[in-house]
Amino acid sequence: MQPSNGRPCEGGGGPESSAGHHEDRGPASHEVGYEDPWYDALASGWGEVDGTGVPAPVVPGAREEREGAAVRVRDVYLEVQRSTAFQEVRNRYRRFVVPGAVIFFAWYLGYVVAATAAPGFMARPVAGAVNVGMLAGLGQFLSTFLLTWAYARHARLHRDRAALDLRWDTQELTRGVRGGAS
Repeated sequence: MQPSNGRPCEGGGGPESSAGHHEDRGPASHEVGYEDPWYDALASGWGEVDGTGVPAPVVPGAREEREGAAVRVRDVYLEVQRSTAFQEVRNRYRRFVVPGAVIFFAWYLGYVVAATAAPGFMARPVAGAVNVGMLAGLGQFLSTFLLTWAYARHARLHRDRAALDLRWDTQELTRGVRGGAS
């Protein structure tokens, strides 16, 4: 068997393979050649007709880009990165993530320090067999879920729309640089 990148597979398809049966798969694998869409070109639209009954033109692969076009696309991304809209998205992200990470890490570290330095306090019973240490441990799980929920909510309300707008603008600018082909 041969993968799509043209290199032979190691250890597969021999008599000791797990297939257990051999069926006729047509010509030998070294005679079969096919392109790997993940490395050579976009896979969408291959062989489809473009509305006139003629197959759509093949999208050139990313490896075949001209150096001049790549430099201009890089300039588009640098321009977007320097824009105030991008900086605002990054600042909104940092204003949530940095304090959230610091608070969560302090809470986790406080739990570990209390468990090792104050075992008497952590062993203090609260209700029956439930003690302060068990509640604090469960609080770790609860705080993880709450932080995840808060992060997703913050992203949805404060960053996602602006980030999608930036992505759209970036794609439109790079399409213009590449001459309409994307």
